[in-house]
Amino acid sequence: MLERVFKLKEKNTNVKTEIIAGLTTFLAMAYILGLNPIILADAGMDKASVFLATAISAGIASILMGVIANYPVSLAAGMGVNALFAYTVCGQMGMSWQAGLAAVFVSGLIFVVISVTGIRKAIINAIPQQLKLAIGAGIGFFIAFVGLKNAGIIAASPATFVTLGNLSEPTVLLAICGILVTIVLVVKKVPAGVFIGMVITAVIGIICGSMGMEGMPTLPNSFIETNFHLGAAGAFVSGFGELFADPFKAFVALFSFLFVDFFDTAGTLVAIGNRIGIINKEGELENAEQALLADAIGTVAGAALGTSTVTSFVESTSGVEVGGRTGLTACTSGILFFISILFAPVILSTVTSAVTAPALVVVGIMMAQQLKGIDWDDIVFAASGFVTVIAMILTYSISNGIAFGFIAYALAMVSNKRTKDIHPIVWGLIIIFVAYFALPYFM
Repeated sequence: MLERVFKLKEKNTNVKTEIIAGLTTFLAMAYILGLNPIILADAGMDKASVFLATAISAGIASILMGVIANYPVSLAAGMGVNALFAYTVCGQMGMSWQAGLAAVFVSGLIFVVISVTGIRKAIINAIPQQLKLAIGAGIGFFIAFVGLKNAGIIAASPATFVTLGNLSEPTVLLAICGILVTIVLVVKKVPAGVFIGMVITAVIGIICGSMGMEGMPTLPNSFIETNFHLGAAGAFVSGFGELFADPFKAFVALFSFLFVDFFDTAGTLVAIGNRIGIINKEGELENAEQALLADAIGTVAGAALGTSTVTSFVESTSGVEVGGRTGLTACTSGILFFISILFAPVILSTVTSAVTAPALVVVGIMMAQQLKGIDWDDIVFAASGFVTVIAMILTYSISNGIAFGFIAYALAMVSNKRTKDIHPIVWGLIIIFVAYFALPYFM
C-alpha cells in the first residue's frame, strides 16, 4: 500500500527513513504551535483556539501534500504572514480578526483557482534556473539566520544592527553545543544526524534544566492536554461584510496575503525540488500543480478553522536532509501535528529555540551548497543571485529576496542587451513586485 502510494523504491528510500524524516521535520516546525497563538493573540484572538486550529490545519495540509503531490513538504500557519495578519491587516489597517480571516479565506480560494488552472505552475517554471539555485541557497542562509537569532547566538544592536549574543546565557551555550554536535554527526555521515543532534540537544537541555538553569527544555507537570475548543472556527463568515466594505483595503489585504504566500511557497518548493531532484532539465517541478493545490487547500482550511495563512514550510528541508524523499515524510509530520494536540505540554516545554537551532543552521549549510551551481562568471547571474541571497537575509523575508532578485535579474539582462531572453511572465512578475513595494505608500 505505502509503496504504491509513495513510490518508495523509485525514490530510493524506505519507510523507516521517511518516518524519521517526518519526525525531524515536525520537530523543526513544532515551534509554530507555540508562536502562532502568541502572534495572533495580538490581533485579539484566543490563544487556545489558535493553537488547536494551527495543529489541525497543519495536519490536514501536510497529509494532503503527501498524498496528492508525494512531496516531502509539510505545511503550517506561516511565520511572517501571521505577522502580516496581526500587525498590518488587523493592526495598521484596523480590520477585525474576523475580517482578517475572511481575507485569508478568499486569498486561499484564489490560490485554488490559479493552481488548478496551471497559472501558479507557469509562474514557478518561468523562474530562470540560475535564480532557482540562488533562491534555494538564499533560503539556506535565511533559515540558518533564523536559527541563530531565535537561539540568541546573534542579537539586535542599535550600532551594528546585529551582533554576537550573550555567550554567558545557558540557552545560547546549549544551542552552540547542539550545532557543534550536529555538524560532527553530519560530517561523519551518521544516519539521521540532524534528528539525532536535536535529540541530544534536548536531552542535554533537560538535564541542565533539572539542575536549575533557566530557559532550558523541561519536562512538563502534565503530559496530556484534554481541554480543547475551536472558538474561531467559521468566524471568517462574519468578517466578509467588513472586509468588502472598503474595496481598496480589501484589495490591499488580499494582494498582500497572495504575494507573500505565493512566493514563500514557490521559494520553498524550488529549494526542496532542487535538493531531491524533482526539477527536470527544463527547470520544471514534477507534480507542481498537485503541490500547489495542496498548499492552497491548506490556506482555505486554516482560515475556516481560525488561523492565518497555511503555507509550505522551509523547515521541511530538515527532513529532506535526513533522507525524506516522498509524501510519506509529509504524512508522518501531519499525523504528528494531530498527535501534538494531546501532547501540547510536552512539545511546548521540550522543543525550544535552542533545540531547533542546530537543525536549522546545519540544514542551512547544506542548502547553501546550491551556490556552486550558479555561473558566477556571468555578471547577470552573479548580480541577481547575490541580491536574492543578501536581500532574503537582511529583509528577513523569502518573498522580498525573490522580488529583489527578479528586479536585479531584469535590470542586469537589459543592461547586458539580453532583453529578448527574459520570459514574458518574468516581466509581469516585476510589475507585481514593484506594485507590492509601492502599496504601503497608499495605505
